[in-house]
Amino acid sequence: MHLGVYMFPTDYSIQPVELATALEERGFESLFVPEHTHIPVSRRTPWPGGGPLPKEYYHTHDPLVALSFAAAATKKLTVGTSIALLPQRDAIVTAKAIASLDMLSGGRFVLGLGAGWNQDEMENHGVVYEDRFKQMEEKIQAMQAIWTQEQASFYGDHVNFGPLWSYPKPLQKPHPPILLGGETKYTMRRIVKYCDGWLPRARDNYDVLAGMSQLSQIAAEEGRDMSTVQVNVFGARSDAGVLKSYRDAGITRSILPLPSETADKILPRLDKYAALLRG
Repeated sequence: MHLGVYMFPTDYSIQPVELATALEERGFESLFVPEHTHIPVSRRTPWPGGGPLPKEYYHTHDPLVALSFAAAATKKLTVGTSIALLPQRDAIVTAKAIASLDMLSGGRFVLGLGAGWNQDEMENHGVVYEDRFKQMEEKIQAMQAIWTQEQASFYGDHVNFGPLWSYPKPLQKPHPPILLGGETKYTMRRIVKYCDGWLPRARDNYDVLAGMSQLSQIAAEEGRDMSTVQVNVFGARSDAGVLKSYRDAGITRSILPLPSETADKILPRLDKYAALLRG
């Protein structure tokens, strides 16, 4: 099982190059970052975590830009989004950016994505909240066409384009792994239908291993080989026993959380996390 970390990279915290370098030096496998283009002042949508929206949501870097710096500063570190808000993105532009990052990094990019929760933010991008899952599905499928076809086309309710050329193609074939966040049965059916893996959150009130059993059942019902579905646990606890249970269950990657703090706070925490690499 791989061990990585997750952090909101902000304008006031340790910067991506220093963080990525420190991770690779200590033997971590990956770095994941989230996405919010902005936070509307209206704040009509409650934060799912409860209480005031944390400061880092307002200050985070663009994920693909931050990860490009991280990839350029390292040689082996996998870089990924957790999560990219695909309904808010243009499919053609995003496919180009991801293909470029994957090629230039030597095939080290992982696309973790979701439909999003902030209705105010989506509306600023012209996305109707009720359409977000359909938009996500169409944009995934459109990008897959761009990445894998010499002349790609796509005709949907939200994404439409005739035959086009788009290069570079991703270095990873057929394309970078696509992981979908969420824990509902609807999420799992979407994963089985058009994704490469699952990105569940390690929350106190959710049993990831029980969720894996549910995902396996849905995959079997749909004729999907579960060995083709990777599982990446987001926000995993830094507990050796828990991580061992994940490893024994065949989980692909555990992603440990980091606060959006400066290097003097982050580097000692990485040293503590690094002890888990020997477990």
